Amino acid sequence: MALHITRTTADVIEPLRVLFLNEGGFQFICNKCHTYGWADLYLFTAKGAAVGYGAVWGSEKRTDRDTIFEFYLIPPYREIAGDVFNAFRRVSNATLVECQTNDWLLTSMFYESTHDIRAEAVLFEDGHRTLLMVPGVSFRTRAATDDMGDDDSTHVLEQEGVIVASGGLMLNYNMPYADIYTQVREPFRRQGLGALIVQELKNEAYSLNRMPAARCNIDNRASRATLLKAGFKICGYRLKGTLKP
Repeated sequence: MALHITRTTADVIEPLRVLFLNEGGFQFICNKCHTYGWADLYLFTAKGAAVGYGAVWGSEKRTDRDTIFEFYLIPPYREIAGDVFNAFRRVSNATLVECQTNDWLLTSMFYESTHDIRAEAVLFEDGHRTLLMVPGVSFRTRAATDDMGDDDSTHVLEQEGVIVASGGLMLNYNMPYADIYTQVREPFRRQGLGALIVQELKNEAYSLNRMPAARCNIDNRASRATLLKAGFKICGYRLKGTLKP
């Protein structure tokens, strides 16, 4: 089968990206690469019809284009996914692959084609509602008068007039997902405040008709425990590997 792989633009692959995101049903961590133009895009065609696409970015330096992070084929062509992937890696000159394990197509190519595999992050989706409380602590929107330094969080936890934790929602992911980020100030850690602000930010996401999601470094056991306590569950891992010669 004659397959052609050519550089393209975001508007050309957008219909295929809609299929990819809807089929996956998960927060796609690298969605912002498209939003900010950090990727080179490739269209796969057969008999003049678009059958898939791929995307490459620089995982260490944004100016590089050495890492495949997105690979999609419409169902009739998935039986030749390995051949298409190998052709794509040759055309793009990629040397690395990043994938989410809840993206089954790229993950299967990842395991077949890479070595030096390492897990870099844990991915979370909402699992259940929690009813956490810490006496004397309230959740609110950040005020213009709050002394936050270089912290640009949009929400805070306050205790006796003191801000003890902060966080917000990153909305530059694929709809309807919102990524939660938080921090607890040093003197107030290990008091359940991290899980509390995560819980409240989950509620904030739902109020915006967004689906809360989160991630943490693979070695950050404290963050993992906090997210699980706040009702999240692990839905995948972020993996990175080097393409075999």
